[in-house]
Amino acid sequence: MKEEKIIVPANGYLMLFIFLALVLGPIGTAIFTGNPEFLLIIISILFIIPGFVMVNPNNSRVLLLFGKYVGTVKQNGFYWVNPFYTKRKISLRASNFDSERLKVNDKLGNPIMISTILVWRVHNTYKAAFDVDNYEHFVRVQTDAAVRKLASMYPYDNFADEGFDEDITLRSSVNEVSEALEKELDERLSIAGIEVLEARIGYLAYAQEIASAMLKRQQATAIVAARHKIVEGAVSMVEMALDELNKKELLVLDEERKAAMVSNLLVILCGDKDASPVVNAGTLHQ
Repeated sequence: MKEEKIIVPANGYLMLFIFLALVLGPIGTAIFTGNPEFLLIIISILFIIPGFVMVNPNNSRVLLLFGKYVGTVKQNGFYWVNPFYTKRKISLRASNFDSERLKVNDKLGNPIMISTILVWRVHNTYKAAFDVDNYEHFVRVQTDAAVRKLASMYPYDNFADEGFDEDITLRSSVNEVSEALEKELDERLSIAGIEVLEARIGYLAYAQEIASAMLKRQQATAIVAARHKIVEGAVSMVEMALDELNKKELLVLDEERKAAMVSNLLVILCGDKDASPVVNAGTLHQ
């Protein structure tokens, strides 16, 4: 496979001076001699004009001579090349691509909506011009394919209650998923001479048909986790209370009274609402 060839053509300002001299010379000669035939020379000189080319910053010109690749001009400036060269403009600027929201299945088979934001630029003009038909369309198609593959490799979220305990998920592992997406895109787009500057997930959500059910599931999981923390803390507080009573010998409780005290404390500490105290005006047994 042929590689990119960087060339620097002739100075355009020098050729512009020569062109003006070649044009003004026959005009002056025709006026001085009174012979208009010298003006016919100007027609042949006009073939120089198509050779002038201007390259702006972060742009390039791919030069072809009757289908043969001559080279690429990347240095900005004003140049003159062979008038028979075909000049194709390829931008070297960084481009931003926001893909459409795709409906795909994650690793667990759940339908999700996902899109990606890609920042890319042309690195090899030869590959971009000749190895693919349309490199901009190629970027779009390969990005969609990479996103579909990425979504099937990871679950949307962790569901430890059902035995799915993944270290990397699409929702929480942003850096890891972005690195995997960049690597996948870099491998796919290298054939077109495209350099991936940044790739990350721009939109991520469950598909509409399961979004409501998954929201309830997440809420239930959060409630269970919160209750677990509350019960764990309540048990520790009850244990601490009983230990302090035993150490300071403030109250001697039998097993039945201790069980009643533990039950009351757990109800107070684990309840959703504030407890309403009840004053016992009699003995402990009434």
